[in-house]
Amino acid sequence: MSHSEQNPLNGKLPLMESFYTLQGEGHHSGKAAFFIRLGGCDVGCSWCDVKESWDAAAHPLTDIRKIITQASGAKSRIVVVTGGEPCMYDLAELTAQLRKNGFQTHIETSGAYPITGTWDWICLSPKKFKKPLQECLQSADELKVIVYNKNDFAWAENMSGKVKWGCKLFLQPEWSKARDMMPQIVAYIKNNPHWEISLQIHKFLDIP
Repeated sequence: MSHSEQNPLNGKLPLMESFYTLQGEGHHSGKAAFFIRLGGCDVGCSWCDVKESWDAAAHPLTDIRKIITQASGAKSRIVVVTGGEPCMYDLAELTAQLRKNGFQTHIETSGAYPITGTWDWICLSPKKFKKPLQECLQSADELKVIVYNKNDFAWAENMSGKVKWGCKLFLQPEWSKARDMMPQIVAYIKNNPHWEISLQIHKFLDIP
């Protein structure tokens, strides 16, 4: 399905879930944020922990105004749009309404599709299964590479050479491999201090 075919109809988006929690990963880790998780993804990561998000048709098309109302109930003014792969959809209207209501707009994307909308923070987590667009790499404020095995360090360096100057660089162990990969990531960052570690603190805290 093409990007244009994936645009929401009549101001609606396939909302899988929305919830208020702490950002668990990356540069903004530990901050309170309202999450909007959209359904639909064709990147197909074997280790994805939200595979139920892949089928967009399984999630109700929800009016953007309703999504904004839900977000407005949270005390934090940070909204994180994630998925699935949220950039399968035109997010211009969503971000315009969020910003109009005083929110900082953050997105988590694989970069496999063009990024639409207006964003205060773009977290790009590229995947080998469907490589990111160069324009998305250049737009990223944060590059977060998931480390599943030792080959992912070379992939991370390849991606880091394509982002803009000043982009934050993070290595994050894939949760099921964390025990094995953590020592390797620590050693790698000590030898390559332009990287930082990202941990899924929400999983340690057992929160959404």
